[in-house]
Amino acid sequence: MNIEKGRLQANGISFSVLAAGRRDRPVALLLHGFPEGKESWEPQLLALAEAGWRAVAPDLRGFGGTDAPKGVDAYALPHLVADVEGLISALGEDQVDLVGHDWGALVGWPFVSRNPKLVRTWTALSVPHPVALAQASGLDGGPHPDPDQRQRSSYIGLFQKAGRAEEVMLEDGAKRLRSFYEVGPDPDAIPDEVVDLWVKGFQRPGRLTAGLDYYRANLKPAAYAAYPPVPKPITTSTLLLWGDQDPALGRLAVERTADLVKGPYRLQILEGAGHWLQFERPDAVSRAVVEHARAAAERGE
Repeated sequence: MNIEKGRLQANGISFSVLAAGRRDRPVALLLHGFPEGKESWEPQLLALAEAGWRAVAPDLRGFGGTDAPKGVDAYALPHLVADVEGLISALGEDQVDLVGHDWGALVGWPFVSRNPKLVRTWTALSVPHPVALAQASGLDGGPHPDPDQRQRSSYIGLFQKAGRAEEVMLEDGAKRLRSFYEVGPDPDAIPDEVVDLWVKGFQRPGRLTAGLDYYRANLKPAAYAAYPPVPKPITTSTLLLWGDQDPALGRLAVERTADLVKGPYRLQILEGAGHWLQFERPDAVSRAVVEHARAAAERGE
């Protein structure tokens, strides 16, 4: 089974994509996070293709080979959600099995809430329901944020500092940026050649800024209030995969997610795993995604 390279035009953006599987099969759309790229999904692309899906992983706007519009506002959640709808349309599909990790999950949750008819199944990696996460982190302005999650999210303070964050992340051969790939129980999980590819991409003018603008446009109380991420209950069949050693996402919001999903829902905890689940536990992630999508298909969803 080969992985193909291609491009899709959607929502005014030219997206670089990887794909595997026959074109007449159901489509699974996989959304990566920061600081990553479409290559993070290569094991899952192959596993889904072998299981009978057409699997597609784009570089999100601003990442890798995809266009990078200028300006913080270009990375606001409404544009990111519209990108997913545009990608599904560009693929000629009425429905997809949607999978997202990190920012891909932060985009996927609101997309599923707003467009349930376009999603057969939803699999979130690492990131729990956005309302639970906002409550735990204090993003919603509530009076009782979780001290543990606040500490885990403290790195975002640097990301919000335009110019300074780019300088710190890229200085000394991008030492700080490279350190993000080593966080967690398995610092060598992501292959060196993949890290080098991503770092080289972020070293291009404006590209790290584009990735950081996801945080600057959306992770502030005013943005959360202006565009509630989950305006309607999640009714789509949902799977949440979470590593219990994730340094960025704590247990409280993960456990609260069950109360916020109204459709079929399952939490699968990967014990001893951190944040980079596709690399730390590629077989477990691939198996879980395939089984979740296959079960829904067998139920006729």
